[in-house]
Amino acid sequence: MQPSVYRDRSLPKPVGHQPAVLHMLCGKIAAGKSTLAAELARKPGTLLIAEDEWLSTLFGDQMCSVADYVHVSNKLRAVMGPHISMLLMSGLSVVLDFPANTVRSRNWMRQTFEDVGAGHKLHFLDLDEDICKQRLRARNRAGEHQFAASDAQFHQICAAFQPPTSEEGFDVITYETDTI
Repeated sequence: MQPSVYRDRSLPKPVGHQPAVLHMLCGKIAAGKSTLAAELARKPGTLLIAEDEWLSTLFGDQMCSVADYVHVSNKLRAVMGPHISMLLMSGLSVVLDFPANTVRSRNWMRQTFEDVGAGHKLHFLDLDEDICKQRLRARNRAGEHQFAASDAQFHQICAAFQPPTSEEGFDVITYETDTI
């Protein structure tokens, strides 16, 4: 049944309002994605959604392997995709602190912004694997992160890493510093 009157429920946009942008983060484990995500989310009208926080709260006791992570991450993405699109459609920019580390994951992210006509930025943290491994070990020692990946898991995840290519058509911003 169709409503008899259509009401535009979108909020009026202030003068000079920038269109919503989905910020995606690509980089190996401990490259600095979450640090950059927090910085990007400081902008007005921007919301941070961090996969690690959601996964640790919802599925922390179910993740013992990389395969477990992939399984529960796919569940989370199935729920979050439409939610992220709705946030973008409402005019909020979103910093998506989910790894955009494979073509498949980037295609999922693409759908969330393309479906609603939002803009995007793919932030690629292109750091040497040895630097990332050192950072991971330091992070594990500090015990402040939701997850502590082993060296074996680090190598397994890095083996699946696919850097973005120009053929994918993303607006890529590359960071090549180890100071993030």
